[in-house]
Amino acid sequence: MKFLVLAILWLFTAPSFATDVAKKQWNQFLNSYSKQVERKLKEKSIPGAALSIVHGKFGGKAQGYGRTRVKNGQKVNIHTRFRLASVSKTFAGSLSAKLVSENRISLDDKVSEYLPLFALSEYKHLKLYHLLSHSSGLVPNAYDNLIESRMRYEKIVERLVSVDKICNPGQCYGYQNVMFSVISDVIYRATGITYEQWLEEFIFAPLNMNDGGVGLDNMTKDQNYALPHVLGRKRWHTAKLKTNYYKVTPAAGINASAADMIQWLKLQLGYYPDVLSLDALVIQSRPYTRTKRELRRRIWRDYITQAYYGLGWRIYEFEGVTLYYHSGWVQGYRTDVVVIPEYEIGFSLLLNAESGVINELTTGFIRQAIEVAQTTPQE
Repeated sequence: MKFLVLAILWLFTAPSFATDVAKKQWNQFLNSYSKQVERKLKEKSIPGAALSIVHGKFGGKAQGYGRTRVKNGQKVNIHTRFRLASVSKTFAGSLSAKLVSENRISLDDKVSEYLPLFALSEYKHLKLYHLLSHSSGLVPNAYDNLIESRMRYEKIVERLVSVDKICNPGQCYGYQNVMFSVISDVIYRATGITYEQWLEEFIFAPLNMNDGGVGLDNMTKDQNYALPHVLGRKRWHTAKLKTNYYKVTPAAGINASAADMIQWLKLQLGYYPDVLSLDALVIQSRPYTRTKRELRRRIWRDYITQAYYGLGWRIYEFEGVTLYYHSGWVQGYRTDVVVIPEYEIGFSLLLNAESGVINELTTGFIRQAIEVAQTTPQE
């Protein structure tokens, strides 16, 4: 009887014990990793950074490092806004997947059904998923130089459709900012609601992402924002906050804080199905376009065996584990976001400096987080 009682007691206490051990190991990892980040940022004299980490069972961690500018800047806190740069594309992908799941648009719709300009061009057969998966057939980064000019977005698009294709839509990968951003025009024509309004009312508001938002006015609404920095000969210099890439909102027009990114990561892990359903999460993560060039990325190439692009998200096989990722880079900022659904882990790192150290910090997090998840006891 004594052994029976002990056996029953073990059955009830073992899962709780395993959870406690796993949580302790995860928290130890978080503390260790945050110190790694702090050390690396100091080594490179990075002005400021915002870190966000989420675990499905053990909660989240948001932390600010450094200052908003190298001289006389404020301390970065979890509500300090950073430019997301091309991490903005993940918002476009998720919003589009949401609208598809709600039958407001179809990924097989032709762009020309919404925008007559395309019907008169050689892109008349271009479909919505081609926009969002960088498979339009355009030469990579077509007319990015015009984004950096004073030319209005609408005029750039008019020029874009006159560019000769390098392949038929869906046959090759060519990373885009202007063509990608055409999705905002499609969404407005399809729903009568602007892209910006969709994000603000149906993404940011219900998720209580209260710091960030769309455009320059949001970025500078108060003094708690990180200014951009570029590296001179010996030190970082504060640069002027440029407006150019804000004109392509889906591609690079969003700002967010560490606290905001906690909510964004939770959304991607399925915490808020009323905002982004499971169907939408599946839709955005389908591997539409193979991206072989990603297999040669510095530091990443040691870990990635397969690389694709879904809807606004990169899809990597990282040492046998599927993860969803995007990076961003505009003058003075570098950003990364990672979602590992298998282990219910999300990660974001935002820098107000153009430093490649972010690649080392992000891959280091992924590698260590997966190792912790695979070696901790299960319930």
